[in-house]
Amino acid sequence: MGMTMTQKILAAHAGVDSVKAGDLITCSLDLVMANDITAPPSIAEFKRIGRPVFDKDKIVLVPDHFQPAKDIKSAGLAKIVRDFAREHHITHYFEQGRVGIEHALLPEKGLVGPGMVTIGADSHTCTYGALGGFSTGVGSTDLGVAMAIGRAWFKVPDGIKVTLTGAKPSDITGKDVILKLIGMIGVDGALYQSLEFEGPGVKTLSMTDRFTIANMAIEAGAKNGIFPVDERTEAYIESRYHGPKVVVTPDPDACYAREVTIDLSSMKPVVSFPHLPENAKEVGTFGEIKIDQVVIGSCTNGRLEDLAIAASIIKGHKIHPDVRCIVIPATPQIYKDAMHAGYIDTFIDAGCAVSTPTCGPCLGGYMGILASGEKCVSTTNRNFIGRMGPTDSEIYLAGPQTAAASAVLGRIAAPKEVK
Repeated sequence: MGMTMTQKILAAHAGVDSVKAGDLITCSLDLVMANDITAPPSIAEFKRIGRPVFDKDKIVLVPDHFQPAKDIKSAGLAKIVRDFAREHHITHYFEQGRVGIEHALLPEKGLVGPGMVTIGADSHTCTYGALGGFSTGVGSTDLGVAMAIGRAWFKVPDGIKVTLTGAKPSDITGKDVILKLIGMIGVDGALYQSLEFEGPGVKTLSMTDRFTIANMAIEAGAKNGIFPVDERTEAYIESRYHGPKVVVTPDPDACYAREVTIDLSSMKPVVSFPHLPENAKEVGTFGEIKIDQVVIGSCTNGRLEDLAIAASIIKGHKIHPDVRCIVIPATPQIYKDAMHAGYIDTFIDAGCAVSTPTCGPCLGGYMGILASGEKCVSTTNRNFIGRMGPTDSEIYLAGPQTAAASAVLGRIAAPKEVK
């Protein structure tokens, strides 16, 4: 029986010729990552083991969730991470002013690439599957052990083949694609399975689109999401990633639990209604929904292309007087590039608040908490009850083009509505 892309990568890192869904294996790890929330308990577990770190060059510590420190507790968490990095001479520790949102920062820095096995104590570690590697989130205990021994155990996931056909329209982004998919299969539709993206439509997706789609594989319950390596992937990693590059393709007789097809050419902008990402609806199929806040950023949609899309819609307009719009570039480099391109001027001139890179409002941390009863259109990845504030507030997930249009018009809107 043939193997999927995910299964091939796991087999290679387990040192075996082949694996099948359900096998329990132990794999060597190419990279382990934690942030300011998840690293402290991982460090505590690591200290119980009483061993040195397995490789100071293969551990990445990214204090991005509550940083710059929002209060005394978050400052203390950051200090735990900082002290650990200094004690163990961790190569890839990112201090304030140099840190970005982890899942945008690691690809940008060339720390992840094709064929790698990466684990992170954050559920959206699956982002790096956009580059043709296996990456997944783990708990802080597993991460602490991994920092000591450089290995982790996995149950080999079954796969769902997602075939993308057609060409992506100009008003569609990867966010619309993944929200549509989650709407089709549900938030548990890929539970502990691998979302394997294939088909002729893949070539019409930018790397930003692919990062966004892989990032939200977890919102369908998936263990990971993965894309094939093609010319776009090669171009992205050419000047960034200098590690071993192992390109895998699925076997012709690879076995999948199910297959799903999405025709990109037929798509329209999608919004996920509260309080689950699966509540996906096309913009224009529902009545007017006035909003109070818009967030453009996060590990899902804070990349330069996202900001460029948003700026192109907002340029020449003002944010609606009843709306607060927060823009968060995902890394310092993205911030600089956006500034040089004039996007930051566009946002500020329109009345947006522009933040230093941080996860901030995505997890209800800070920098954009909602008040009771307020509604927010957000390019983040989750819209659970109470995610961004009181339990009676509402989050509508959308792509940067829809978020920007909504910020200008004061209601959930399609980009074509902004004249």
